[in-house]
Amino acid sequence: MESLTSIFNAINGVVWGPMMLVLILGVGLFLMIGLKLMPILKLGTGFKLLWGGRSSSDTSSGEIPPFQALMTALSATVGTGNIAGVATAVFIGGPGALFWMWCTALVGMATKYSEAVLAVKYREKDSGGNHIGGPMYYIKNGLGKKWAWLGTAFAVFGAIAAFGIGNTVQSNSVADVLNSDLGIPHWITGVVLTVLVGAVLLGGIKRIGSVAGALVPFMAIAYLVAGLIVLAINADAIPAALDLIFTHAFSSTAAEGGFVGATVWMAIRFGVARGIFSNEAGLGSAPIAHASAQTSSPVRQGLVAMLGTFIDTLIICSITGLVIITSGAWTSGVSGAALTSAAFDLALPGIGSHLVAFSLAIFAFTTIIGWSFYGERCIQYLFGEKSVLPYRIVWIAAVGLGANVSLSFIWLVADTLNAAMAIPNLIAIALLSPVVFRLTKEYFDKQMGKQPE
Repeated sequence: MESLTSIFNAINGVVWGPMMLVLILGVGLFLMIGLKLMPILKLGTGFKLLWGGRSSSDTSSGEIPPFQALMTALSATVGTGNIAGVATAVFIGGPGALFWMWCTALVGMATKYSEAVLAVKYREKDSGGNHIGGPMYYIKNGLGKKWAWLGTAFAVFGAIAAFGIGNTVQSNSVADVLNSDLGIPHWITGVVLTVLVGAVLLGGIKRIGSVAGALVPFMAIAYLVAGLIVLAINADAIPAALDLIFTHAFSSTAAEGGFVGATVWMAIRFGVARGIFSNEAGLGSAPIAHASAQTSSPVRQGLVAMLGTFIDTLIICSITGLVIITSGAWTSGVSGAALTSAAFDLALPGIGSHLVAFSLAIFAFTTIIGWSFYGERCIQYLFGEKSVLPYRIVWIAAVGLGANVSLSFIWLVADTLNAAMAIPNLIAIALLSPVVFRLTKEYFDKQMGKQPE
């Protein structure tokens, strides 16, 4: 096992190394320039469409409203990365890591937009009349048969990686935090999660969309309100925190307290890597959910989809990062979710740690639901519709297992395969970028030629 772990550690160092980070940022920057900064300039339009997409009259062109499609995607992205991932980035890369997370999110909006546009453009219908799509479908239908192997590779990576990053790792995180904070045994958490996840998943995409549409806004708003309260308490420290973020984005961070110091490269590497881990822009997961949206316009859904990156990283991750930095806890030597918990508890003694524990539990639960849909679509692409129910049953069983075992190796494998998902997806997006640019131009030219909706 030690030799196998060493092999995966070596592979992980490559797939999450400089070339991968350059590829993800490079493709995002290329798309942002090609779209002439549209994702940033049309942010308000995206929110308007999101609000209007809570329900849809265009029921013949999808299974769930655009709002629920975004909430399903957000349910998978808003998770432990927003609490533990941000804390790890700041702990290892210093305050400057937050700046590079912001940069990743800005170009990631263009990537997420393009993914959703292509997902709707090239989606198909299965025998049950349900819309199915994602990287494997826009690779097959957009690039042709000679590229089909690339779509198959994505589906294989996605179906396996989902069990790690989207399932067992999440249930294990919930079990750990509830055990340490409230003393609840791991097995009880495992049983409860298994029952709750099973109740949702056996209802299919419509029930997943309904649960995500209710839980995600609630949990996100509750966490943001708590974070803003903490920042109000730490208001005097905000200017200094912002100075640390921008200063240490371009200069090394000196050792302080339990913090061992960080170079500029560490800030860039962990800021970008954790930003991508959190918002998943470029990994190809979110477009699988957006392909099920009730919409006849790829661009409209793309405008809604790009909000996922904005909300996840530029809002939720920023709140977490600022709470950690303003509290001063980032120099304590504590990392991960424990660091976020300590930062909240310094401002809200006796309440903060419980708040983080509850938020992490809800975040992880919705991540399990969202990623189950991604895994199902990947397995359906590989083996057909009959494979979905067996996959779903195994998925539900894995939730309870994950809550009760050590997952360091599973996490390593899943993290490696999760990065591997990005390679075929980014290649496809780059090759299909002319389609994205053309559809975007046609849509906005049409909008300018008639009265606003």
